[in-house]
Formats: sequence, C-alpha cells, structure tokens
Amino acid sequence: MTDLAHPDRLQKIEAMRAAGIDPYPCRGVAAEKISDLAAAAGTREEPGPRAGEQVTVAGRLMGLRDFGKLIFAPLLDRTGRIQVGLQKKRLEKWWPERKWLDGGDLLAITGELGHTQKGEVTIWATKVLLLAKAVAPPPEKWHGLADKELRYRRRYADLWASPGVAEVFKKRSQILSGIRRFLEAREYIEVETPTLHPLLGGAAAKPFVTHHNALGLDLFLRIAPELYLKRLIVGGLERVFEIARNFRNEGISQRHNPEFTMLELYEAQADYERMMEIAEGLTESLCREVNGSTTTTFNDTEYSLAAPFERKTYAGLFREHAGVEFDDQEAVRAKAKELGLPPEEEYWKLMNDVFEATVEKHLEGPIFVTDYPVQICPLAKQSSADPRFAERFELFIAGMELGNAFTELNDPEEQERRFEAQVASRDPETPGEVDYDYIQALEYGMPPTGGMGIGVDRLVMVITGESSIRDVLLFPAMRPQAKADEALPAEASEAPAKS
Repeated sequence: MTDLAHPDRLQKIEAMRAAGIDPYPCRGVAAEKISDLAAAAGTREEPGPRAGEQVTVAGRLMGLRDFGKLIFAPLLDRTGRIQVGLQKKRLEKWWPERKWLDGGDLLAITGELGHTQKGEVTIWATKVLLLAKAVAPPPEKWHGLADKELRYRRRYADLWASPGVAEVFKKRSQILSGIRRFLEAREYIEVETPTLHPLLGGAAAKPFVTHHNALGLDLFLRIAPELYLKRLIVGGLERVFEIARNFRNEGISQRHNPEFTMLELYEAQADYERMMEIAEGLTESLCREVNGSTTTTFNDTEYSLAAPFERKTYAGLFREHAGVEFDDQEAVRAKAKELGLPPEEEYWKLMNDVFEATVEKHLEGPIFVTDYPVQICPLAKQSSADPRFAERFELFIAGMELGNAFTELNDPEEQERRFEAQVASRDPETPGEVDYDYIQALEYGMPPTGGMGIGVDRLVMVITGESSIRDVLLFPAMRPQAKADEALPAEASEAPAKS
C-alpha cells in the first residue's frame, strides 16, 4: 500500500472480511444512467414517468451526511449525480454495515425513485452493495501549482473530483468523432500507417530513437505520417486521413507535449486552396457541434470560427511586423540580432525564427498565413505565380499554429534535390539521409494533391477554452515522482503537425 491508503479504511476492510463481506466483489450490476433517472423523476409536485419505480444505479459515493437513522449521500456516475437516501427503516438488515462506508467508495444502489420533502430528486435505497472499497480518501479541493501537478499525475481522481474535467474529455471524444464524420462524408477513408519509421521524415523535429533487436536496426518513433500517407495517394486511394499519435523529443510547455495527436489528410486533384476550404469547414462544424454555436472563448477572448477565415501572406506579415523584407538577408540578420535570437548559420531558419518572434503573437485569427518561402517548405509545390514561394499555408488562432497545409510536391527529381539540400544543411532536426523509397513512389506518378495536418490537441484547446495542452491530455508527460509523495488533501470529515 502507498501512503495514500488511510489506516481507518484498511481497518474497515479487515472488519468486513472478518464478517464474511467481500470489499471487492467479482460481479457488478445492471445499472441505469443517473442522468436518465434524474430527468424522468419530475418534481415532487408533478412526478415524472419513472417516479415511484424501483431503479438501480452504480457510481462513486461523493460524501455522507449522517442524521442518525437517515443518511443522505450523493452518488456520481459518468452521466451525472443523484442523491441517495439511506433510511434505517428500509435497510434494517444492512444498517449495521453503514459504519464501513466512506466517501469515494463505489456502490450499487437499488431503491425507489422519488423526492425529499424539499423536492430534491432522491433514490430511497432498499438495497446497498459495495462494489469497491476506496482506501484512499477522495480529494477535497485543489490549491495552486503544486496541487495542479498532482491533478495531472492522478487524473484517475481528478476526473471525478474536479468539476468540469470529465466534460473536457467527453468533448474531446466528440471532436474526434466529428472529424471522422466530416471527412467520411466527403469520401475520405481512414487509414493506419507505421509508428516506427526506418528514416526520419515528414517534418523538421528531433525524434525519439529506438532499436529493433531482431532486425538489428535503429528506428524512429514517427514525427509525422506524411510520407506514408502520400504513398497511398500514389497507390490510388485518392482521399485518405489518419488521426495519428506523433512523437517529438522536444520541450514541454502549455502548447507542447512530446506525444501528441495529429490529423493528417490528403486529397488527389486538390491544392492548398481546397485544404483551406476543408480547414474552415471542419473547424466551424466541430465548434458548432461541441459548443452549440460557431464561437468559442479562449484565454478570455471570444473567437468566431465561422468561415471564411482571414488570409494574409507570409511576406506581407513579415514586412508589417518585422519591418524588413523576408529575403533581405542583411536586414533580417540585423533584426535577429536586435531581437536577441541565437545566431544561425543557415539563413532561412534564422529568417523563420524572426517571423515566429515578431509575427505569430499578432495572429489572433482565425487566419491563414499563406505562401511561405520555398526554402522552408521541402515538401510543398513551388508557386507558378512567384517561384520564391511555395503553395503552403498555416492556420493560426490566438497566436497558436493549429494547421499546416501544402499543394504537395509531386516532381520526383525536384523532391530528390530538396531532400539532398535538407541532408546537406547540417540541421540536426532534418533527415540524416534521403528517403529514396519515397522518391521511387513519386516516380510512379502522384496526381496533383493537397495535404494538411491539424494539431488535434490544440484544436481541442481552442474549442473547449482550455489554455494548457495538459488540460486536454488525459495523461500529459510529467517528470517522475517518488512513490511516497504527499497525499492529496482529504475530505474534512476524514481524519487535474505536419511541419
């Protein structure tokens, strides 16, 4: 047992076993949803269709108010909370066992659905079954950063002890289902591609490296599924998407977690203009489905996610906020020095660092930043209107990048040249070797294609209004913690892209 196990509760378990009662029985019960019963109870003055019926519920005991021969206790399941009334006159045989109950225990209650004299919906119990004894007291409340860290570590308690937490993850599930419905209605098919990659590719990021013993081969946890999905376009699947777990061996912040969820999709005969339509439609649809409107509040600011979104070019924004032209190397290096950015030998990476430092904070959006310099877009098609730029956009909301899309490069010779330039750049976050298998795939012919990646975790943040990525991940990455950490405060009654 850990330090969370309370001695009084452990003694109760011993007493129950001595009395022949199993505190952890094998079988549960056929329980109804608490929300359905609460809705069907009506009021004391106008009883509902289920009032007076015998019903069975199961859930977590959230506390006890003992009035001697009467105990009131709120019971919580995945759908809601309802009050249970335990009366000695209805539970004569069971009544001595009440002394073994504590807040946090899991119970099944069978009884009559009704109301108290004050009108509160209540199940008047005729049978009580302990489903699992909680030896750790439930948390009373959370205070400050230290306890917020504990909330993330002990999400299993946070989900039922902290109001609103479970609702965020129900909305996340709703968003994932909505993504699938939206794309499947447009004839996309969902696919699965490898998580272990023999070559680093699809984005610029530092990977996690592992080793396959049987093959004697180092492998990378995927940083993006992009190159495999585009192979499927070559294969003729034409419209594909994947909701993929990606891994990047980088820092942790309010917007970054080393393991994250990315939606990537590819459509033949499409381009980045088509991807903007998909991004607008998908974002608007999900917001309406989850929030009941096309608006959301994020960091105390209200945003409309109704299409169409604003569009501005990379070069224009660079000029507006950095005060120099993106391709004026001398001026850009001077601006970088003025901003205190670390010097970079590779100019185009430094230029993009200046963009991120000067522009992104102004991108309240939703806004598409379009037409990126071709040198920082190794997988995007060059613009026919101006060869300095690639047909690429990024979607920003609240200064945060949510999506990235291209008109995909499908010229195998040009793709090989760009891969070779990446490898030669000596950037540690770029591929160490050219992916010739992908070049071979392009040699079979890939049709004109639009592709897009959307950060699902960040999209959930925006739609649910959660300012930290940790609040939309059930188990965010955390530093290891000793087994004997300080327990959570107990109840007073007992002594938490495509690049």
